[in-house]
Amino acid sequence: MRIGIDAGGTFTDFAVLHEDGRMETFKLRSNAADPAAVILAGIAQAADGAAGVEVIHGSTVATNALLERKGARAGFVTTAGFEDLLHIGRQNRIALYDLTPPAKRFLAPRELCFGVEERVYADGTVARRPGSGEWKRLRSRLRAAKVESVAICFLHAYQCPENEAAAAEALEGLGYVSVSSEVCPEFREYERGSTVMVNAYVGPLMDRYLGALEKGSPYPISILQSNGGLLTAAEARRQAVRTVLSGPAGGVVGAFDVARRAGFRKAMGFDMGGTSTDVSLTDGAPRETVEAVVDGVPIRVPMLDIHTVGAGGGSIARVDEGGLLRVGPESAGADPGPACYGVGELPTVTDAHVVLGRIGADQFLGGRMHLDAARAEAAVDRLAAQLGMDRTRAAEGILRVANANMERAIRAVSIERGYDPREFALVAFGGCGGLHACEIARELGIRVVLAPEPAGVLSALGMLLAPHVRDYAAGVLGQADLEERFRHLEGRAMKENTGARIERFGDVRYAGQSYELTIPWTGENTAAAFHKEHAKVYGYSDVGRAIEVVTIRVRAVREVAKPVPRRVKRAEGKPEVRRVFVDGGWRKIAVWRRAELPQAVKGPALVLDYGSTVLVPAGWEMRDAVMRGKPA
Repeated sequence: MRIGIDAGGTFTDFAVLHEDGRMETFKLRSNAADPAAVILAGIAQAADGAAGVEVIHGSTVATNALLERKGARAGFVTTAGFEDLLHIGRQNRIALYDLTPPAKRFLAPRELCFGVEERVYADGTVARRPGSGEWKRLRSRLRAAKVESVAICFLHAYQCPENEAAAAEALEGLGYVSVSSEVCPEFREYERGSTVMVNAYVGPLMDRYLGALEKGSPYPISILQSNGGLLTAAEARRQAVRTVLSGPAGGVVGAFDVARRAGFRKAMGFDMGGTSTDVSLTDGAPRETVEAVVDGVPIRVPMLDIHTVGAGGGSIARVDEGGLLRVGPESAGADPGPACYGVGELPTVTDAHVVLGRIGADQFLGGRMHLDAARAEAAVDRLAAQLGMDRTRAAEGILRVANANMERAIRAVSIERGYDPREFALVAFGGCGGLHACEIARELGIRVVLAPEPAGVLSALGMLLAPHVRDYAAGVLGQADLEERFRHLEGRAMKENTGARIERFGDVRYAGQSYELTIPWTGENTAAAFHKEHAKVYGYSDVGRAIEVVTIRVRAVREVAKPVPRRVKRAEGKPEVRRVFVDGGWRKIAVWRRAELPQAVKGPALVLDYGSTVLVPAGWEMRDAVMRGKPA
């Protein structure tokens, strides 16, 4: 038995693959105060005492700690004279014309940044080794600062990690210690320092969290990392930075599998959950990046290219200081949740759907959870009064604003990356994805939307599809012996990952450029692949210009047994009829249970299953899980 777990902000989803091939899914309400308790309860419910169970978990602990700035009290240790490294950064202005940008939030305040008298040159020559006295003084200063963890990033440590290793040894026992030459052995001191700082900031929390899970679970636990591959819990505790996008990565893996099985090579994942919406793009394979920025913090480890916006079912609608309607990024989460859950009072996207009849009071979780429609109406009424409009128009406005936020996210992963969204199918999943997907697709000119049956738990299902993956990197700027360096990395990868498939990549750029593209390494053909990718991303290429390799990467991949989907036997039935606000007016439309769908359903219609709802607008037709329609 294998159990995939996606711990979300509102619900924790479970996908269970039984030994006989049966697939079972269910949801439990999340508990922000004690997420491990919910996961252990779900494991016990799913396994029911069975032996030989493997648990795969997509964690949001590191994500939430970084976004909410609730990580450990971490110190930053660097080469003397560079203590301001994290605060100076790159001096990029994200909001160029904002005269009053918000102050940056640093993971380590200046008083927790410490310098060491050491030096390694760019060619790896060790010019200065600190003595025992230097290490004693550093240890004393860190202890006085009462740090819980330490991030170590010395200049050029990617070329020679000797001084970093000595520092880690000298600080042993002081707390959670991370060194940049292990976490991110690449050039660019700011990004390397930022990455190891994130690891030290979220590491102690992940260490305690996974320790509690391992102690409470009778089964081994693997963690999904941000690149869509699995790590052991022990590895995730050491390199927590690799789990910052752990939960959303499961959705990308699941969406890619859905698109591939449906015959679509090009697809975009649209994962709308309770707290946020995660958007990704697949062109034969999910896009990856090593230049991610999460809440203003650069992280340089391989990640799936996921764009997240604070627009989910629990996103709170409000009127801003200028009298305009805003939706998100604040979320009602699991506690108190949307007003219709019976506790909260603020209007959310889910409440708007309830008011407009798109979510029925007794359809949630297959009828196991009753929604308070009157409470949702009262919450939207209060917002409508502020806006000076009626309840229906206020609820419609909430959805239109949320759609605009999510539409911008799709543009960010497609048009802004050199892709035409009209060439892609949109895979809608998460509890609310199917309610918004066709309306957003129509605005973007997308003609095909996929709404898979396990849409509500697709991220958890993606955990069961993910292979075991380990990434290795080495900075090689200015070096000529690339083949020898590749063989060195491959030897380490094969030793630590018996039986794994080895893949090569290189970060390549035109000589003199400041940024690189990661290209599959094919020896002599790598240059041609780089020119082609450069033309796609930037609109031009220069085949006569010299190129240079900055970083080489090796990936070890070990596949796992994947669930084989079975066609569900359908007992065609009759739809209910519900009064729903759709396409600009109130209409009586058909409401189908997924298991009772006929061969084709024409919109407007609603399709319900255990964890999600699909809206088929007028002009669209749904066959199995594929919806087709005309753009606006």
